[in-house]
Amino acid sequence: MKSNHADYNSLSPFELKDLLIDAGSKNKKGNKLLNAGRGNPNFTCTIPRRAFHRLGLFAIEESEYSFSYLSSGIGGVPKHDGIVSRLEQYCIRNEEYLGISFIKKALSYIEDQLGIDREEFTKEIVEAILGCNYPVPPRMLALTEEVVKHYLIKEMGCNQKTNEFDLFAVEGGTAAMRYIFDSMKQNFILEKGDSVAIGVPAFTPYMEIPLLKNYSLNEIHIKSSEENGWQYTDEELNKLLDPNIKVFFCINPSNPASVKLDDRCLNKIAEIVSKHPDLIILTDDVYGTFANKFTSLFSVCPYNTILVYSYSKYFGATGWRLGTIAINKNNVIDDKIKKLNQLQHNELHDRYASLTKNVDELKFIDRLVADSRAVALNHTAGLSTPQQIQMLLFSIFSLMDVEDKYKTIVKTVIERRDSVLYKELGGSALTNNNIVGYYTLLDLVSIASKLYNKDYGEWIQNNINETDFIFNIAEKYGVVLLPGKGFGSDSASGRVSLANLNEVEYAMIGKVFKDELDYIYNNEYMKSSK
Repeated sequence: MKSNHADYNSLSPFELKDLLIDAGSKNKKGNKLLNAGRGNPNFTCTIPRRAFHRLGLFAIEESEYSFSYLSSGIGGVPKHDGIVSRLEQYCIRNEEYLGISFIKKALSYIEDQLGIDREEFTKEIVEAILGCNYPVPPRMLALTEEVVKHYLIKEMGCNQKTNEFDLFAVEGGTAAMRYIFDSMKQNFILEKGDSVAIGVPAFTPYMEIPLLKNYSLNEIHIKSSEENGWQYTDEELNKLLDPNIKVFFCINPSNPASVKLDDRCLNKIAEIVSKHPDLIILTDDVYGTFANKFTSLFSVCPYNTILVYSYSKYFGATGWRLGTIAINKNNVIDDKIKKLNQLQHNELHDRYASLTKNVDELKFIDRLVADSRAVALNHTAGLSTPQQIQMLLFSIFSLMDVEDKYKTIVKTVIERRDSVLYKELGGSALTNNNIVGYYTLLDLVSIASKLYNKDYGEWIQNNINETDFIFNIAEKYGVVLLPGKGFGSDSASGRVSLANLNEVEYAMIGKVFKDELDYIYNNEYMKSSK
């Protein structure tokens, strides 16, 4: 059948989003716009935020105390002597406020459980939350890095010790990806024409980055499918044995399928790495905190893997732009740099000469920091210090939540939304230990086959354009989904974020999806069958 929106098929889903929102806001039924196209959660983690603002008020008092002889409105750098005692007294004076109890517990926890001196810790957080100094070290504040390492070890299922890897605090996961690709190019790890593999379906921009002119990489897809539980088959993973593939780019748990890699996949990738020891793995594990017993490739293949983690989704903090890059101290990229030819070494010496006399010993993660500020501005690099403190407080909150009460609540919220959505579609959501459910893909063919029959499903596959379907439910009902094929899915589908609307609204989305399939069945399929 003729498509009404064929011109949009080549657009990225996130470019299509604004057109769909515009169509949905003018929908024929006059319904409230339901935008399930973007994964910004409508829940936030409040206790660490309360603590952040209470600490901020204490830090301002400390600043004003330093310059108390001056007129009001002017403060100085907080005095270090006696600062812990003053913070404890501040907590006593303000114990009725939520967030104060958390601060008191955090001071006890970091000393008792992590072995961090509370005086040094208090000095760091008070000065940092004021933002009165540059980030020093620029890569990440020292004690903040130690706490975040413990958090990642807990949440990413890591078997590393904190002294085995380094962190770079960055402005969210997207900044992390940009920095990594740019530094790999600058350091001759990736050159134009090189092959990179990416697990699909995948977050669309990650598929677009390698194809940009400044990279011009050859992209190879490692495919997963609903039929295989959104896991990679051994046959697909064996593509990684090709020595020409320099990097395997993986989102785990996946986006949009929202499924974590199972043990078979993890073990198979480890086996492949043993045969292709130069392979670099870049894993984005932002949704790992929503999974049951999550294990990152960073733990399975530590020498080969760069971990990117963002606090955006789990803590409802997309606007904070909090992310980290983790790289083991002993890693494949540093070893690759050592093996570069003399001409390449000479060029890198010129690039990083302003940072150190011994460029050969400059670690890749420190090159990342420098490259993020075009090297010359390395001294002003680093994530803002108040951002780092909010990251620190989120981390401590999770570490102290030994019963995972917060995790249980947010997972339950998402699972309930998933359940009501699929109930309206005449079935139930798939459930197994690998499914995270932050997103889901509503497969047109699969759902049509279940609601009616296999013949109708096949007819949908051959006659209905995915983009048309997505636009139709926006224009008719005011529901915005993103097209699954735009994320590399082989089948026509709509991606639904289960994080950003209320439960009753997901029931409405399920009903709308079914209503449109009913309409097509009665007005197009049945007529074509006569």
